[in-house]
Amino acid sequence: MMNKVIPLTASLNGGIENACSEMGGMMSAMDSSSRNAGKMLDPLTLTYKSTRQVSITTELIEIISGASALEAAE
Repeated sequence: MMNKVIPLTASLNGGIENACSEMGGMMSAMDSSSRNAGKMLDPLTLTYKSTRQVSITTELIEIISGASALEAAE
């Protein structure tokens, strides 16, 4: 009986360790990918916000200039 149980236990233990090792590697890879994506997004977010701010400022200047022109025409 023990001659069958011990090899089976060793085989199952090896399979479990293999699966855990594989999942640990995948978790590490995903963590690294997430950090790298965050590092890539930071400059893009800054560029987007700067561009949006310039666009809003330009629109405000146009609105104020138009209002001033109408006020001066009256």
